[in-house]
Amino acid sequence: MTLSRPDRRATLGLLAGAVATGLAGCGRREEGITRLTFWAMGNEAASVPQLLPEFERLNPGIRVDVQALPWTAAHQKLLTAYAGDSLPDLSQVGNTWVAEMAAIGAISALPAFASDLLTDQFPAVLETNRIDGRVVGVPWYVDTRLLFYRSDLLAQAGYQSVPPTWAGWKQALHAIKRRVGEDRYAVLLPLNEFEQLLTFGLQGDAPLLRDQDTRGNFSSPSFVTALAFYKSLFDEGLAPVATGAQIANVWTEFARGWFSFYFSGPWSIGDFKNRLGPETRWMTSGVPGPDGLGASAPGGSSLVVYSSSPRQEAAWSLVRYLSDPAVQARFNVITGNLPARQSAWSAPAVADDPYIAPFKGQLARAEAVPKVPEWERIVTEMQIVAERMVRGEYTPETAAAEIDRRADRLLEKRRWMLERGRA
Repeated sequence: MTLSRPDRRATLGLLAGAVATGLAGCGRREEGITRLTFWAMGNEAASVPQLLPEFERLNPGIRVDVQALPWTAAHQKLLTAYAGDSLPDLSQVGNTWVAEMAAIGAISALPAFASDLLTDQFPAVLETNRIDGRVVGVPWYVDTRLLFYRSDLLAQAGYQSVPPTWAGWKQALHAIKRRVGEDRYAVLLPLNEFEQLLTFGLQGDAPLLRDQDTRGNFSSPSFVTALAFYKSLFDEGLAPVATGAQIANVWTEFARGWFSFYFSGPWSIGDFKNRLGPETRWMTSGVPGPDGLGASAPGGSSLVVYSSSPRQEAAWSLVRYLSDPAVQARFNVITGNLPARQSAWSAPAVADDPYIAPFKGQLARAEAVPKVPEWERIVTEMQIVAERMVRGEYTPETAAAEIDRRADRLLEKRRWMLERGRA
């Protein structure tokens, strides 16, 4: 059953509290030139202008104005711009925002003339952009989390590679712990981050939400198993009971061996290369699972065209250009972002980097997370409950029930909308 699309008046009610800003989102036509407004975030906003001269040479009737938004404010500014009818022609959005933007009717579905952009994509990443059977965003760059580890310390503990199963990996962690001593740890799992537990939870065979994504399913046996495994890493002294704020500097602590394993994404490759000296040997590896290498959540950013833009064809032509494998390979050189198009991974800068190679296998095993607007709030509640579990307030079973209770509360409106649609 497809959820009914809310009208703008209802949506504005949901967005009450968003402070109106003067963001100018409209493209304009002057002297025969169509001007597109493109909002981008962070490093991408600073780097994408290097790609645009070639686009404008190939499309002499189009010019692109890039507006940079900080990641910390981008989500709210997009919602505020929607409320104020001042969205740009197109923008970069985090993959987990796609469902929310689609739910309020802000973004256009992929037109038939751009359907070839669906080929050559990582399936799980593309799935995050498919809402109610329609593709509404095109992956721009991809990421996921896997293990960064001290290959020298692992070798000293008697292992030449990371064991692919939970049981084998935990044995390796204990071997490292015995070698480094009581004042150091084997793995860092910051308690104020949800991503590590989510990764463990994705190894199960049960979905994280049930009943058409209207209720939590965290009490499933597979997720309770994941909670128990996560908790055991703290109970057995393999991970410090600490938040990220208590870690002065991740690279310094990694270099001195305070921990040997760290979950992170491709954005950390450049940091590790630049901040760690040659005496610190490290590598990346796929995520262990209960029975072999396991899944992780797909991430990255997508390109969306807003339904309010009168320049749909021009906007989609920019999406097509930025999705070209050769352009994505060049963008990787500029930013370090991993290309969304799989064929771009054959470019030397990507193919010849040993730290990048495990990411392709991990992305092939990625599992899309539930596509509901409430998802980011749900995983935040999951993280809060999991921290209290680690600190002794819950067992894995009672923690799972509490996460379900909180998820059900957050999904109450979704259940109401679904029942209304049925009626």
